Amino acid sequence: MKTTLESLRGPLTGYCYRVLGSSGEVDDAVQETMVRALRGIGGFDPDRAAFSTWVHKIATNVCLDMLRGAKRRALPWDMGPASSSTADLGVPLPAARWVEPLADSRLLGTADPASLAIRHDTLRLAFVSALQWLPPRQRVVLVLRDVLGFTAAEAAEVMQTSVMAANSALQRARATLEKHRPRPAETPKLDDVLQQDLLLRYVKAFQAHDVRELVAVLAHDARSGMPPFSWWLDGRAQLAAAMSAAGVCAEDRLVHGGSANGCWTLGQYRPDGNGLFLPFALLVLELRDGRISEIVTFLGYGDRFTEFGLPERLEF
Repeated sequence: MKTTLESLRGPLTGYCYRVLGSSGEVDDAVQETMVRALRGIGGFDPDRAAFSTWVHKIATNVCLDMLRGAKRRALPWDMGPASSSTADLGVPLPAARWVEPLADSRLLGTADPASLAIRHDTLRLAFVSALQWLPPRQRVVLVLRDVLGFTAAEAAEVMQTSVMAANSALQRARATLEKHRPRPAETPKLDDVLQQDLLLRYVKAFQAHDVRELVAVLAHDARSGMPPFSWWLDGRAQLAAAMSAAGVCAEDRLVHGGSANGCWTLGQYRPDGNGLFLPFALLVLELRDGRISEIVTFLGYGDRFTEFGLPERLEF
C-alpha cells in the first residue's frame, strides 16, 4: 500500500498545485497528505471508495485547511489595467498574492501524448490563475471533475457531500470559469522546429537589444508582467517601447530551461561584475500561432533555477 501511495505523489502534486496556485506550498501539502494517509491507512474501506479517491479526500482537506484566510492569487493582468512602458514598477506585493510557476519535472510519472496535452493545458499559469476566481470548494470540484475525470459520486465522496451538492457547485464553478477562461496557447513540443526557432529568435533579439526583431516574434496582443510587481504591459507596441528603454537589461543573458506549467521557460542572468552571470529572473512564455503571446517574468527565483533545468550561474 505504501508503494501505491508513493505512486500518487506526481498526480497529487498536480492536484494540490491547481487548488493552491502555489508551487512553494505544494510539497508541504503533498507531504502532509502522505503522512495523514499512512497514519490513517487502517481506516481505508475499499468497499466505500477507491484508494485514489480516499487519498484525494485527504489532500482536499489539507488544501482547504491551507486556504483558510488566504487571498486570491493572481497574475499581473488580474490585478488591474495595463501600465505604460515608462511607469514606475511600484511596490512589490507579497509572494502569497501571486500564482507561482511549477516545473513540469515535479509531476512524476509518464502519460500518453493525449493525456500530456490535457495536463499541460490545465497547468498553464493562465488556467491556474482563472481557477483562483473560484471559492476553494468550487475550485476543488471543478478540478476533480473536469481535469482529473472523477465521477460525480467520487467527487462527492472526496468533498464529503452529496452528489447533488457537488453537481451544483460544479455548475457554479463552470459558469465563473467561463468568464475568466484563458486565451488559447500552443503546447510546447521538444521536436517542434518552429517553436525552437521562435524561442531562439527571441533570445537573440533580447540579447542584441534588437527591438525590430523583438516585435517580429511577438503576437500583436502580447502581454508581459513581472511579479512581484503589479506592473504589466499590453500589446507589442508597449513591449517594444519598454525594450527600447530597458538599458538595464543590455548585458543580461537568456538560457533555455525545461518546461513549466506546460510552457517554455527561459532563465535570465545578470553580470555580477566579477566574471559571472547570476540568476535574475525566470521567464515563462506562452506561444500562439507562431508568435510569443505572453511572458511572465518572475523575479527572485534564483534559488530555484535548477528545478527548472537551469544552471546556477554562467561564466563570461
